[in-house]
Amino acid sequence: MPDSHSLETKKLKVLSEGVKFMALSTFAFSLANVCVKQVPHIPAMETVFFRCFFGTAFCFYGLKKAGIDWHGTNRALLFARGVFGTAALYLFFLTLQNMPLASAMTIQYLSPIFTTFVAIFLLKEKVTAIEWFFYALAFSGVFFIQKFDTRIPLLYLILGIFSAFCSAVAYNLVRKLRQQEHALTVVLHFQLVGMITGFVFTIFQWKMPTVSDLVYLFLIGVFSQLGQIYLTKALQREKVAGVAIINYTGLIYGLGFGWILFGESQPAGAIFGMFLVVVGITASILYGRKQKQLATIEATAT
Repeated sequence: MPDSHSLETKKLKVLSEGVKFMALSTFAFSLANVCVKQVPHIPAMETVFFRCFFGTAFCFYGLKKAGIDWHGTNRALLFARGVFGTAALYLFFLTLQNMPLASAMTIQYLSPIFTTFVAIFLLKEKVTAIEWFFYALAFSGVFFIQKFDTRIPLLYLILGIFSAFCSAVAYNLVRKLRQQEHALTVVLHFQLVGMITGFVFTIFQWKMPTVSDLVYLFLIGVFSQLGQIYLTKALQREKVAGVAIINYTGLIYGLGFGWILFGESQPAGAIFGMFLVVVGITASILYGRKQKQLATIEATAT
């Protein structure tokens, strides 16, 4: 019979530092998403510019404080990470501005599927048949959402899926860079590409923000940076599989904030679709973690 000490140890493992930081990261990113929806009249690329402008300032401050050179060594990969990250961010902001909050966030949750798909070619990783089944389940959920929610135009559904794909490419590039560059250096180059690209676009399409708009644009930068910091801390303390599932609690925030702040109720069919997405991705993460544990045991045994 387990004693009180062992039970307390189990509680501590469930509420580990990695889990806590991932929960804070998810909440911070959810607040950033809410702020994006508060400025739907601001062009999405202009929002990207402000978001990355403030993020660049935060990154330079952090790098200077840590005494780290911001240039990096593998500039080609850093630039590519910035390009795909900026594309993902821009398309995600477009979907946030043109569909319900929870729906846009759910579609973005498809990125782990594309992360695995890209890793097949980029990192030579293998995917099992059962994992493909879980991914198909998640994708079917997205089409449930679009079918039952008439507020989601097909165009923005496609753009949302492509945003998830760009996020996946960016994430795989981060994985390739993690042994070569400091985390803040990687984030900085993403922010720089986003800021410069956003600035070029605003020359042709500029909407003068009001004072309240500037407050929301500033908060987008602040909450996004906090989310990035907490995400980095979570991944530094635990393996991705150990904390990734916590990210899907963001859907609860999306449903809650969407209903309370924007009056976005969800039809039953769309909620079922969101459920399929979360189940499919979560099952794939749990299965992948189990397979890695079995591989470790087999390697140890031999």
